[in-house]
Amino acid sequence: MVGRAQPVNPWPGIGAAALVAALILGTLLAVALRAEAGRGLGPADWAALRFTLTQATLSTLLSVALAIPVARALARRRFRGRSVLIALLGAPFILPVIVAILGLLQVFGRSGWISDLLGLAGLPPLRIYGLHGVVLAHVFFNLPLATRLILQGWQEVPSERFRLAAQLGCDGRAIFRLIEAPMLARVVPGALAVIFALCLTSFAVALTLGGGPRATTLELGIYQAFTYDFDLGRAALLSTLQLTLTVAAGYAALRLSRGDGFGAGLDRAIRRWDGGAVWTDVAWIALAAVLLLLPLSAVVLSGLSGLARTPVILVNAALISVAVAIASTVLLLLLALPMAAAIATGRKGLVELSGILGLSASPLVIGTGLFILIRPLTDPTAWALPVTAMVNAVMALPFALRILLPAARENVQRFGPLAQSLDMRPFAFLRRVMIPRMRAQIGFAAGLGAALSMGDLGVIALFADAEIATLPLQIYRLMGAYQMQAAQAGALLLLLLSMGAFWLLDRGGRWHVEA
Repeated sequence: MVGRAQPVNPWPGIGAAALVAALILGTLLAVALRAEAGRGLGPADWAALRFTLTQATLSTLLSVALAIPVARALARRRFRGRSVLIALLGAPFILPVIVAILGLLQVFGRSGWISDLLGLAGLPPLRIYGLHGVVLAHVFFNLPLATRLILQGWQEVPSERFRLAAQLGCDGRAIFRLIEAPMLARVVPGALAVIFALCLTSFAVALTLGGGPRATTLELGIYQAFTYDFDLGRAALLSTLQLTLTVAAGYAALRLSRGDGFGAGLDRAIRRWDGGAVWTDVAWIALAAVLLLLPLSAVVLSGLSGLARTPVILVNAALISVAVAIASTVLLLLLALPMAAAIATGRKGLVELSGILGLSASPLVIGTGLFILIRPLTDPTAWALPVTAMVNAVMALPFALRILLPAARENVQRFGPLAQSLDMRPFAFLRRVMIPRMRAQIGFAAGLGAALSMGDLGVIALFADAEIATLPLQIYRLMGAYQMQAAQAGALLLLLLSMGAFWLLDRGGRWHVEA
């Protein structure tokens, strides 16, 4: 397919892929070259490495262990609101981290709802800062993701397997041993690797809930080396170590996600006859719903009182966040659309590799490399917002490509021969055929990119000065100054902006379908 004429010009996509690869690999090379040979890791660095691996391991095991019974309960039960609950399980992925942390503090913090109830019973309040707080936050974010990944495995089992098991008189234990356990053996290792990789690169959670030097991760160590010590050599060394761990986890995720399924079925709706343990399933579903909805409810309730008196600094930070999100989303589409079109024409290799590089590189590591490259030329703080928008776009690129690629392939395969027979130019095919028919996918990718950019607290923390701050960074600063009411108002504002951007862009892409 590559050797003959194509309805889409692949070279813009190849050029975009080359730019992404140059950005990521160039910054990683700058970090590696800056790392001081023979310096080695100090005691604090080894402690950060141990804590990073400990919290990532505990968070991953708890998230997946809790997700298995929740996913099984959702797979076995049909109830009103089930589709809404499954859709809500995707909310933490686009939820700004700082918003979720404030919600968790409202529920589980020393002055939170649960501590108030414990006080009525004469018990001491909860302590959320430290390892247990970091793990709790990671479980909040990753339990829904693990549930969706494992539930997908249940949904891929042909319904004929359960029908045959019922005809043979298999009970729930036999069905689990013969059907569900082999499926879990295929799905769970990949889910473990993916979530472990995500926990390795979690910055904002450790920054806000770590609680001190004992709870310092590698990414937090990179940030501290910049902010407090301005030790670029140590930051580069930690960045190299962080990159090694992330690439290893990403490679494991790709390898472990492979495997043979259960074969094809007749695409019938799955019906289960092992209806026992109803109350157990109800309890697991209720636990997942409470863990998901309580922090969100706390953010809304605590932020409503102060939203009408939002400080000017929060309004200014919100405007900056909106501007960064718009720039990031535009850049994301300028990269993702031509890359998806190039892959659809059969130009894989570099394009596909560049598309997944963002999964293996940490934003802070890329930010470290950019800081090293920019600093000899100009003041890095002057480039804080453009760099933040660019890195946010690159981090969202793998997800945007997964959204756009199936539709791009379908359009090229279905309408490409007709366009060539009509001698339609590549730009005309892109403008008249692909973009109009991919409007829903483009809207979804744009909404996801805007929401992720709006809530990001990563690169901006390295580059920003006291005068420039996005809304997540300003909320963090207010929390550090113990201005919790203003921080809660900012969290609600950020939640509304993030979810509103996602809904507006996703809805804008789907209006023609729903009309």
